Order: sequence, then structure tokens, then C-alpha cells
Amino acid sequence: MRTKALKSAVILVASALLLTACGTAKPVATSSVPTKLGANEKTVSLLGWPGYAENGSNDPKVDWVTPFEKSTGCKVTFKSYGTSDEALSLFKTGDYDVIAASGDATLRLIASGAVAQLNTKLIPSYADVYPFLKGKAWNSVDGKVYGVPHGYGANLLMYKKDTVKPAPTSWDVVFDKSSSYKGKVTAYDSPIYIADAAVYLMAHNPELGIKNPYALDEKQLTAAVDLLKAQRANVGEYWSDYLKEIQAFETGDSVVGTTWQVIINSMSAKANVGSVLPSEGATGWSDSWMINSKAKSPNCAYAWLDYIDQPKANAAATEYFGEAPATPAACDFMASKDTCASYHAGDEAYANKIWYWTTPIAKCLDGRTDVKCTDYAAWTSAWQEIKG
Repeated sequence: MRTKALKSAVILVASALLLTACGTAKPVATSSVPTKLGANEKTVSLLGWPGYAENGSNDPKVDWVTPFEKSTGCKVTFKSYGTSDEALSLFKTGDYDVIAASGDATLRLIASGAVAQLNTKLIPSYADVYPFLKGKAWNSVDGKVYGVPHGYGANLLMYKKDTVKPAPTSWDVVFDKSSSYKGKVTAYDSPIYIADAAVYLMAHNPELGIKNPYALDEKQLTAAVDLLKAQRANVGEYWSDYLKEIQAFETGDSVVGTTWQVIINSMSAKANVGSVLPSEGATGWSDSWMINSKAKSPNCAYAWLDYIDQPKANAAATEYFGEAPATPAACDFMASKDTCASYHAGDEAYANKIWYWTTPIAKCLDGRTDVKCTDYAAWTSAWQEIKG
């Protein structure tokens, strides 16, 4: 398993970038949706997380870009970014035809009109994508599709078996019971982590009325912030670098906290860790490939979106990165036959326990119209307050 392309290596959802002034995800009018494609252009420029478009230059054995170039005639240029904020800044230059974006950025891209509505009939592989990844709040608005899934994963609870007993089944060990592990609790370092607290409150404080952890009104946000402030006293480290989390668990400096499956797979046996998707559910991610509304190479862009969800390419890309594939047939092409089982690929019941990262916006994503929800700017301010 290659771990250098982990999400943590690039620090997903770092510092805040404000949403558009309207505070909603209502798309800005852009060019019309194509009904057919023309001849492929000679080039296509991609922007994405490290490890999302490998051409063999980093490792000769890891290359799913070259087959695409040979089959389509579209020469690929790829630039990686380190945070979602950086991605949005780079994409605004107009130098990129396609972007792979996480849920904390996708609604910002849609709201600003930076990405185009897609005609999925021109993307044959889209038909075979897991249904539970399609038409979701982070890749679609008002029934209009703006992004095709790349892969997905959950933010899990990891714990040291010799210290955290009995084996946990709830997030209570990092929230209400975190004092039992004072100084050795670890949490993800990002404003989006507020959603983790909201997931916990949904189950344990139903009177708050939280229906979606990314749709918090002022009262609900305050409750999540208060929970995280109480947790703060017991957190030994907020992590964004996966190497530091691995080291902390192996040395015993951290004994319980949030993590990713690929990190668990990378831990040494001496760490003696276990993991669970807790009873309350968890947050997670499902990244989307999206086309620039002013793409210079729209035909090659459509070709890439179709290609990346074809089984062989999707298997290579998601296994290398460390996440479940977007399409079931990809499991037949994994280098390790255990990969899909490890990531619970295609397990809809498991996937339905995941609240995928979605940009908090003023228009409540849970459908409420009688209140105004807090946006990502408010979350960023709250996160700074939590950490002090």
C-alpha cells in the first residue's frame, strides 16, 4: 500500500476561504450543457490532490494517465495542491480544465459558477458508479450534476487496545469520556471537524434538532463548539500530518482519536491499535471531478471524467490513494484482493453511516427555511475560538 499520497499529506480542509457573498449554493448561470461531444483536443489540464493522476514519473509501476493519453489523444498536464483553499485559488486562474475537489470546496465552486453542469449521458462510466454516491449535496444542486465521484472513505475512531478498555463502540471516548484519556486524545485539525461533534450530538442530544451535521443554526453550532471546547482540555494533539499521528500512537502519546482506514492499514503491529465506525456514524469524504465552466478542452475533460470511473483506472487511482473506489467493478482490478473489503467498498449500509464532507452554507442543507444556517466562515471563526 502506497501511503505517500494520503489525504493527510496534503491537509484537507485547512484554513478558511469564504463562500460567495450570497451564502448559498445556487449556481451562477454558465454555458449551456452540451448534448454531444466533438473531437478531442490535444491537451487537457487537471488539478487535484497528490496521487489523483499518476503518470509513472513518481513510480514507473503507478501509471493510469498514460493509457488515457494513448486511447484519447489528450495529453495530460497535472498540478497537485495542498489544501482546498489553494485549489480554489489555482482554479480561478482559468488554467485548468478539470478539478478534483473535496466536499468542503465543491459547493463554493458551484455557487461561483466556476464549474459546469454535466450531461452524464456523455459520461458512460457514470452509470455504473455506486448509486449512494450520486446526486448528493456535495456534487449536485437542484437535481443538476456538477461532479462525478472519484472514491470515498470514512473518518474512523482508532484506539490503542491495551489502554482503551473496553473496546469503544461510541465517539463518547473522545467527547464525554475524553477526560479518562486526558492529554492523549487526538482530533483532526480543521473547522470541518465541528461536523464530527455535530454527528455525536445528533445521537446524544436529539433535543437540539440536528438533522445534518453540516446544517447548523446558531444554537446548534454553539452546542457543537461547547462540546469541542470541553474536549480541548483533553486533546494532546490536533493532527493533519498522518506521519505524526502514526508516531503518536506508536509511542503512546495518543491513545484514541479520529483517523482514516489507510492510516490504520499503515500502522505497525507494535502500535496495537483497533478501529471502529462508531454507533453514531461518522464524517467522511467523497471527492468529485468537475469541469471548468470555461474549459479550453471540454471534450478531453469529458473524456477524463468518463475514464477515471472506468473500473481499471478507478481501481488504480483509489487503491494508490487509499480509499474505496467509486464503481463496483474496480474491485476486480485491485492489486490486493483485500483492498475493497478493507475499505468496505460497495457496502451501502456502511456508506450510509458516513456524513460526507459538505460545505456549510447559509442556506440550510437539511431543507429548513425558517432559520439561517452558519456558513464555513462562521465555522472557521469558531474553530479558532475552540483551539484558543
